[in-house]
Amino acid sequence: MRFPGAPALLLGALALLLGGCDGSSSHSLLYFHTAVSEPNQGLPQFIAVGYVDGQLFSQYDSVTKRVQPRAPWIKKVDEDDPQYWDRNTQICRNNEEANRVSLQNLRRYYNQSGGFHSLQWLQGCELREDGSKGWYQQEAYDGSDYIALDKETLTWTAVDPTAQITKEKWEKNPAYAQRKKEYLEEICIKWLQRHLEYGKESLLRRDPPVGKVTRKEGYDDRETLVCQAYGFYPKEIDVTWRKEGEVWQEGTFHRSVAPYPDGTYHAWLSIEIDPKERDQYRCHVDHASLGEPLVLAWEAPASNLGLIIGCVIVALFLIVAGIAGAWVYNKKRQEGYKAASTNDGGSNSSGGGSNPAV
Repeated sequence: MRFPGAPALLLGALALLLGGCDGSSSHSLLYFHTAVSEPNQGLPQFIAVGYVDGQLFSQYDSVTKRVQPRAPWIKKVDEDDPQYWDRNTQICRNNEEANRVSLQNLRRYYNQSGGFHSLQWLQGCELREDGSKGWYQQEAYDGSDYIALDKETLTWTAVDPTAQITKEKWEKNPAYAQRKKEYLEEICIKWLQRHLEYGKESLLRRDPPVGKVTRKEGYDDRETLVCQAYGFYPKEIDVTWRKEGEVWQEGTFHRSVAPYPDGTYHAWLSIEIDPKERDQYRCHVDHASLGEPLVLAWEAPASNLGLIIGCVIVALFLIVAGIAGAWVYNKKRQEGYKAASTNDGGSNSSGGGSNPAV
């Protein structure tokens, strides 16, 4: 897995990690930290963000120096845990300093004298539909994997020979790996469940998809049918093309599910077919919000002959009205008529605690 080197690309990395984890059947709590060697106006030296089911809910950066809410529902934590923001702010400040030292160490490890460099850290957990749990814990340097935790053996996996330096350093303190294991398996899951309760109106809702099939002509006597589903939540959705009732994958092209600004999602699946067999194809859209799948087929647009006739009639009416108006105007003018003028008016950290330098 590769990480982008700037916070502007964090959502892309997040989308890859989440995959189908969003929604009511599977949920995730993820934290990203990014530190850079050369900050600028749009890129702070350090930024930490938290996501539940892909929805940003908290953010800290080296400019504001404080963890701030980014989703309305997370403010409910104040009632249960008044020290939540102060505690997590201090943790982020500790991590900011640790990441600053880490970047200095990494440049030394790789014999780099200057230039732009980035260090990114990912940590989080997942509750799956079947009740099983998943977790993430790893770091990346300059967009490439650097080191990750093997939770089963409580050892660190170094991606390249240079990362062995950090591996040996961290394994001299086995308590650090043990704390991470406890956080990933217990504390993170508890906080995920709490966050889901705080944001259940948003995170646990079900918005059904709207679907349609469009058509475009292709080459060599072929055409493409595009099945679109949009406006749905949660993210998980199953879109398939079927030919005479059987799932058909030949000639299909699938685009990943993508978010809309309003928090819903859209997806599409196209298929290249012989126009003569068009009536044999149906698109099936299955989603948790639906009692049964949507079954969609391409439908020829309604004839626009009536619209054309209507437009012609209106145009003729305007022409006739214009001629009549001109005749009346000229007649009035000949009679010395003068028109009047007019005037227009106007408790434990949800983020997993502080991390040591690499």
